[in-house]
Amino acid sequence: MSESETGPAAKKVTTTYDGGQHCTALREPHANVVAMDCPYTGKGEEFSPGELVQAAIAGCMLLSMGAIAMRRELDIARARIHVATVMTDSSPARIGSIDITVTMPRGFADEDRVRLERAADACPIKHSFDRDIPISVRYDYPE
Repeated sequence: MSESETGPAAKKVTTTYDGGQHCTALREPHANVVAMDCPYTGKGEEFSPGELVQAAIAGCMLLSMGAIAMRRELDIARARIHVATVMTDSSPARIGSIDITVTMPRGFADEDRVRLERAADACPIKHSFDRDIPISVRYDYPE
């Protein structure tokens, strides 16, 4: 194993197929669990893998913005991100485009908006997709 796979930045998630189109992902060493199932051939009661991708992008962007907000003493509590993915018709299906709407809980000075939006744009999960997958981002601030 390389140092990056074993060093302090290494993350370990083990996903197990439980049967019946259901999986459980375990994050070690803290024993956090996320359940998944297939919305088409399973019960559709848990997160689907695609929904976890959406949650990962939104969480990464919010946490990136949160780091700036903490440093600048800005309150972004209750900021929300809605992510919609459009799948391709080709086989195998894949994510064809991603539309993101960031709804901020309050207005901010222009300088702070720029900093927050740059932080969200720097999210490494967002930049992990092929360049041929268009990602649109819209920010909504109250007046």
